[in-house]
Amino acid sequence: MKGILKKISSRLDDYKLKKKLKILYIYSVLLPIIITDSVIVYIFIASENASMQKGMENIASAVKYNFFYDIEEAAGTTKKIYMNKYVNQFMDKQFESGLDYYLSYQAFMKDSLFESSIGTTASSITMYADNSTIVSGGEFKQLSTVKDQDWYRYLKGSSRDGVLYIYYDESRIPTVDSKRKISFIRKLNFYKRDGCEKLVKMDIDYSTMVRSFVKMNYEAPVYVCWNDKIILSNQGNYGQWKDFETFDLQKKTGYKTTFASYGAELTIYVLKPETEIMRQMLNNIPLLILLVFINILLPLGFMIAINQSFTERLKELSEAFKRIDDEKLMKIDNVRGEDEIGIVMRNYNRMVSTINDLIQTVYIDRLREQEMDIERQNAELLALHSQINPHFLFNALESIRMHSLLKNEEETACMVERLAVMERQNFDWGTDFITVGDEISFVEAYLQLQKYRFGDRLSYRLDIMEDCLDYRIPKLTIVTFAENACIHGIESKTADGWIFVRVYLEDDMFYIEIEDTGEGMEETLLEELKNKMDHASIDKLKDKKGVGILNACLRLKMATDNQVCFDLESEAGISTMVTIKIPVLNILK
Repeated sequence: MKGILKKISSRLDDYKLKKKLKILYIYSVLLPIIITDSVIVYIFIASENASMQKGMENIASAVKYNFFYDIEEAAGTTKKIYMNKYVNQFMDKQFESGLDYYLSYQAFMKDSLFESSIGTTASSITMYADNSTIVSGGEFKQLSTVKDQDWYRYLKGSSRDGVLYIYYDESRIPTVDSKRKISFIRKLNFYKRDGCEKLVKMDIDYSTMVRSFVKMNYEAPVYVCWNDKIILSNQGNYGQWKDFETFDLQKKTGYKTTFASYGAELTIYVLKPETEIMRQMLNNIPLLILLVFINILLPLGFMIAINQSFTERLKELSEAFKRIDDEKLMKIDNVRGEDEIGIVMRNYNRMVSTINDLIQTVYIDRLREQEMDIERQNAELLALHSQINPHFLFNALESIRMHSLLKNEEETACMVERLAVMERQNFDWGTDFITVGDEISFVEAYLQLQKYRFGDRLSYRLDIMEDCLDYRIPKLTIVTFAENACIHGIESKTADGWIFVRVYLEDDMFYIEIEDTGEGMEETLLEELKNKMDHASIDKLKDKKGVGILNACLRLKMATDNQVCFDLESEAGISTMVTIKIPVLNILK
């Protein structure tokens, strides 16, 4: 956990204060409000849905109970007929004629109190018997007239004695009756000894059933269906003379339950009622606007005000640190606020006053001292230049003088010309840097002068990589080391000697090698000279010893930001080799 907090804190350090305040507002104000309000709305909606679901279940239970009541009432009525001995005897009787049937019917209705026994009902009751002597009419009819009806075949195919059957009657007689039929049909087989097939059919009054259904004033649309046909509904699907409509509102159903009644499987669909949530929200729009203002807009306004208070003053403070006018820090003119930022701004102004005084007393004075020191170093460098020029001049002239005493030849003119080339270079100090190619031409001129002096005792070879010719080095660098090889190596040795000059690139390093096969030097002298080369300075030049070599080393150090390395190898009586190594990045080109 600490690691996570540390990473978050480290990431926030890179954000500007304005962005941090926005993040604080989003995560500490806006997001908690959204989450808590969402939870409250979710709980409210869930409670409303649960209440609505419970209400739909209660509606379905009420519809089921009322439907069962109507069906049980019809079943009870037919059961009375089922158990009525006189009804069964009348339907089994063989009548001699139509008149005999009529007289018997009148006597039956009068003596048996049939109508009073079944009670008063608006439903239609019809009894059928497989008795050809019955004259069809009124409450009794011959069974042969209905054997081709679907409801009769349904009863015959059922294992029940009483069934509920719902259908649309397509016959035209009688025209005033409802075409939608909800019928309870019962076999009259209570008295098993009777040989005549009998049954009773009670058509429940559909209009009365619909009115009772509508009067219940259910709070949601309700449909009672049988085989996807709408039997009852409180939504206007109760035209008595139109066929049952098909139910196709399954997607809008909120609650569904199925039950069976005397062999008929029925389904109750309760559609989702219109929710009250949106209506209540619309009714409370002013209150919602007030809550939004209090919970979101009011904190946002305070956040913007605090943001301006912080960021604007911090921005002024940051700009003040960046401004420097005439080598002075600028004060903040409009210092305001008593908080920590205001205190920092006041302390900044006090710091500016102190620093400006220090700049005047320390920085400017120190700058003048540095300028004087640079001028002093330039003067000393010019003094170095003046030391080099006579050194070459007098040695070269001495060589020409001694050779001229021994021989009277035209070669002298050529040597004087070489000397002129060198002296022109010595006295031209407009720049201290020349190309390796130009430096090698001076080296060759010098070695030719020395060969003129030493004759066959001196041989030389120049091995310069072509890629190195355009690099720039301090003037007379290689010439100085070549001169040292002649004077201290070849001149003091009676045998023939060689001088090799090599310049090449290798592994991103720039190499200069000057090797001679002269007298060499002892180990003690070798270490002393190497130490002087590595630590060359203006102070060491005051000793007047090894001026040329130390001068060249010092100028190489200054030209390469002290990145040059010197390596000195020597063996007494055999050879000496100086290696100068400089990173290519520190060489001008």
